[in-house]
Amino acid sequence: MKAKTFRDAYGVLQRHAQTLREQDEPHIDDLLAIVTESVAAYQVCQSRIAAVEQALEKALGEAAEISSNPATES
Repeated sequence: MKAKTFRDAYGVLQRHAQTLREQDEPHIDDLLAIVTESVAAYQVCQSRIAAVEQALEKALGEAAEISSNPATES
């Protein structure tokens, strides 16, 4: 799996989940590929979510700092 964006990786996870839900009997031969691709997609999603959380924390921290330390007028 070469998903590089959150959207691509999330799509992989959705497709695999749907495939597994629709199976009447498990296709063991396909399971290893599904699990491997799903783990890789999950890692991409987790890294993107972590990056967004970090950016939000930084932005909110900077906004809080600015509001608590307004520039003094001369």
